[in-house]
Amino acid sequence: MGPLQFVTGIVERRHTLPILSNVLVEVEEHAMHFLATDLEVQIRATVKLETPHKPGSLTVGAKKLQDILRALPPDADTTLETKESRLTVKASKSRFALQTLVATDFPKIAESKDDAIEVALPQRDFKRVLGLVQFAMAVQDIRYYLNGVLISCDGETLRVVATDGHRLSMASYKLAEPIAKIEAILPRKTVLELIKLLDESDDPIHMALHTNQVRFTFAGIEIVSKIVEGKFPDYTKVIPIGYSNHVQLNRVEFQSALQRASILSNDKIRGVRLVFTKDALAIICSNNEQEEAEENLNISYERDAIDIAPSMATAREMILKI
Repeated sequence: MGPLQFVTGIVERRHTLPILSNVLVEVEEHAMHFLATDLEVQIRATVKLETPHKPGSLTVGAKKLQDILRALPPDADTTLETKESRLTVKASKSRFALQTLVATDFPKIAESKDDAIEVALPQRDFKRVLGLVQFAMAVQDIRYYLNGVLISCDGETLRVVATDGHRLSMASYKLAEPIAKIEAILPRKTVLELIKLLDESDDPIHMALHTNQVRFTFAGIEIVSKIVEGKFPDYTKVIPIGYSNHVQLNRVEFQSALQRASILSNDKIRGVRLVFTKDALAIICSNNEQEEAEENLNISYERDAIDIAPSMATAREMILKI
């Protein structure tokens, strides 16, 4: 069940190309592979087989197979058998016969043949830096290069950056060894699948970056993804070199106050006023019914008063990542 779950996140139930709603199942003598793709991202998960099996391959409805296996008792002895164009799933007193399509029709993403720049780092560290920036990715923006995360490196520092044009988030990671200069934009779906599949261990994830494609391998999983074309904005120009105003506050208290104040925020605008004065912060929300919420926090701040009004979503997402 696990390997199948790893790949079905990118499968759409309805697709203009019906076979893309299927998962490719490939059996070798001592291994079984599950592969799914949306032609932009491809995920392959492998499970070892304890006893020798006859090699073969087929494609079957991914969601149907997943739903069947999920519904079976966890301790059930499950077998999969193929005959002609059907896959039969048997467990205890249950039997399911599924229609299949031939494996040769399944469209795999072609492997890039050019030389790759390779880097390896612990899974938990890569998961962490991606998680710190993913909230700032654009969603279906016509500026397609914003619908993802920029990965760049020039030496020992790996940087990941995301922006939707209104907010920007950047995280850095110091590599054990320097690598050649890289710069590539990972699609939004690839980023979300990586965050979902990576674990919190020190086991490595290997990244191989080609001209138009990137490959990640870890824990029996391989993700092949196209790279988003286009030029990512020069984020260095919008990140201040120095800050004149510094605030210290309790993150948990701030997060809770934002949550309470948001109850009376405008449903459409969803904005929040943050008023900083000497050693104090006022969090103010209001709505069209002339209702208002105000939360006051003790903070450490010594400079001139500041009154800003970010969106509530931006304020809450940013504080969650600190």
